[in-house]
Amino acid sequence: MTSGLDALFITGTPVLALAPMQDVTDRAFWELMTRYGGADLYYTEYFRVYPTSRLDKPILDSIIRNPTGRPVVAQMIGNDIPSLVRSGKELQKHPAAAIDLNLGCPAPVVYRKCAGGGLLRDLPRVDGILGALREAITGKFTVKTRLGFDDERTLEVLLPLFRKHAVDLVTVHGRTVLQMYRGGICHDLIALACRELSCPVIANGNISTPSDAAEALASTGAAGLMIGRGAVRNPWIFSQIREHLDKKPVSLPTGRDVLAYVRDLYETVCTPDVPDPKQVQKIKKYANFLGEGIGPEFLHDVRRVTTKTEFFALCERHLDHDRPMTLKPSSAAY
Repeated sequence: MTSGLDALFITGTPVLALAPMQDVTDRAFWELMTRYGGADLYYTEYFRVYPTSRLDKPILDSIIRNPTGRPVVAQMIGNDIPSLVRSGKELQKHPAAAIDLNLGCPAPVVYRKCAGGGLLRDLPRVDGILGALREAITGKFTVKTRLGFDDERTLEVLLPLFRKHAVDLVTVHGRTVLQMYRGGICHDLIALACRELSCPVIANGNISTPSDAAEALASTGAAGLMIGRGAVRNPWIFSQIREHLDKKPVSLPTGRDVLAYVRDLYETVCTPDVPDPKQVQKIKKYANFLGEGIGPEFLHDVRRVTTKTEFFALCERHLDHDRPMTLKPSSAAY
């Protein structure tokens, strides 16, 4: 297994990663992102791991046929140690820069099964999983976590476990599992992780603009940033952050640029032979994130369209203009 992680972090330039979002940030979406500037590091959607599981072929394809030209991290989610060890060993046979354990997914359907963020309620099991995976994975082993399940100070107990098992990279989303995506980010606790861990730490959560990125880096001391919803909403964000950090003028898309992105997105994620209503349901997964940056009227109306014609008529009504757009979300949740 080859690793490009070391090369990314030795430059001292903040590493920008695209967050894993299940059924959203797939191989096709990665390829689209590269046309808009792209991230430095990509994480796969999670491989669901359990006793009878097999590596998900479409997700595995994103590693084997990586279209980005950048390092890819393979992420696993599960709680059964033998199964995680088996899957970790299998993934090492493929060109992933690292194998990652998900300790942060806040979806109730996941955490109720004591997987993802649900594992943060069972730290002895986390300890056992980390130890087994560290022994099994000969290359880079990384973790993506939240602060805790319902108590943000759980992170203070997690950090010694990450040190104990020599985790190579930790991404910290600065909320608890039960917070989901509500409320602010605890930059002070991400900063604590940066101080106490010898490995690089990536900060995750609420990065929607270049100024958000600069503030997160300054207040945490993180070696990089992970962006998910913000990149779906604004595919230019990685390039904009680089411009801002280089003290260059930040390039803003016009409404028509955003409209062109929506058309690209539709062509990328929607399968032509699928009935129109199902295609529209698929694009709504993305349009809900995009709508946060367009405005409440768009967000309200896009949830009610049922055909491709209605969808693009709505997009044209809101985006057929030459005014620059920050695509910064206005929702109180951000």
